[in-house]
Amino acid sequence: MQDSFDLTTIGATDAVFAASQPYQTRGLLLGRVSVVHGDRYRLYTARGEMHAEATGALLYRAETSAWPAVGDWVAAQPVGSDEATIHAVLPRRTMFSRRAAGDREREQVIAANIDLALIVCGLDQDFNVRRIERYLTLAHASGVDAAIVLNKSDVCVDLSARLAEAARIAGGAPVAAISSRSPEGIEAVLRFLRPGFTVALLGSSGVGKSTLVNRLLGEERQSVQEVRAGDSRGRHTTTYRELLPLPQGGVIVDTPGMRELQLWARQDSLDSAFAEIAALAAECRFRDCSHIVEKGCAVRAAIAADALEASRWESYRKLRAEIARHTRQTEVQAAQAQKKKWKAIHKAMRVDLKRH
Repeated sequence: MQDSFDLTTIGATDAVFAASQPYQTRGLLLGRVSVVHGDRYRLYTARGEMHAEATGALLYRAETSAWPAVGDWVAAQPVGSDEATIHAVLPRRTMFSRRAAGDREREQVIAANIDLALIVCGLDQDFNVRRIERYLTLAHASGVDAAIVLNKSDVCVDLSARLAEAARIAGGAPVAAISSRSPEGIEAVLRFLRPGFTVALLGSSGVGKSTLVNRLLGEERQSVQEVRAGDSRGRHTTTYRELLPLPQGGVIVDTPGMRELQLWARQDSLDSAFAEIAALAAECRFRDCSHIVEKGCAVRAAIAADALEASRWESYRKLRAEIARHTRQTEVQAAQAQKKKWKAIHKAMRVDLKRH
C-alpha cells in the first residue's frame, strides 16, 4: 500500500479542502474512496491507503444513494495505522448514476466527482450507437462531460464510416479512435488526462476498458480476457469499480461492463443528449405534439426529408418512454411512502389517546 498521496493530484480542489475543514479541526482525515466492497471501503489519504467502514449513524441517516461511493471525498477518523471510520461524505460536484436493478425505483451511484466520462465502444461486432446514446444521456443527467472512445481500430474494416456514425450522435462530444492493444495506440486518450482530473471509463463488457487502463498505468494491473469470437462480447473481467492514480497525474475509474444500463435521468437530460430533436420539437405546430399524426409536425417532416435519421428518432422515442415510465413509478412510490408515513402517525396518535 502506498505511504501517502498528494491529494491535489488525485482531484482535491479548494472547494474540497474548504468543505473538509470543519472535520479536520475535529481530528478527522480527508480521504477519497477508491474501492467499495459491500460495507468496506478503501481510501486514499495524505497518510496513505486505509481500509474503512462507515459509521452506523451515517448509513442510517442517509439514502443509499448518499452512502460513500467510488470517487467520493469523505471525512474519516483514523483507527490504528491503516484503518479508519467514515463519518461524513462531502458534497459531490458531479455524480454518475443509473437505475438500480429490481422492481423499485432506486438510484445506484456508479462514481462521484467525475470530470469526464470516457464512453468506450468496440469497433468490432459489438459496435452499437444506440448504446452510446444511452451513455450520453446519463452523462448529461449526471452533469458530467463526455467523450466517445472507439477502441479496436486495428480490427475495423471501415473506420471512417464508424467515426461518422459516432460523430452524428455525439452532440458535440469529442470522438477518438484508438487501439489499446499497443502503447502507441492510445495517444488520443492521453489528451483527456491531466493532474487533478478524474476520468471514468464506461462501456459494456469486452470493449477493452481494462486493457486501456493497463496501458495508461504502464503496468498489467487489471485482468483482461479475450471476447467471444461469435459476437465480440466479453466476460466481466472487472468485477468492481476502482479509482486508480495515473503516473502522469489525475485518476481514472475503471468500471465493470454494463450491458443493461437502466436510465436514471429526466426529460431535460434526454433533450440535451438529443439536442437536434428537441430543437425540431420546438418548431412543431402544436406545443403538445406527439410527433405521430399531427399536422405541422417538424419532427416527422425532418424524417421525411432525410434531415433526421428514423433510427435516431426511434432511439429518442424509446428512451423518452422509459424515462416517463420510471418517473410515474417514482411518483407512485413516493405517494405510497407518504401514505404509509401518515398511517403510522395516526396509529401512534390513537395509541397515545388511549393511554391518556
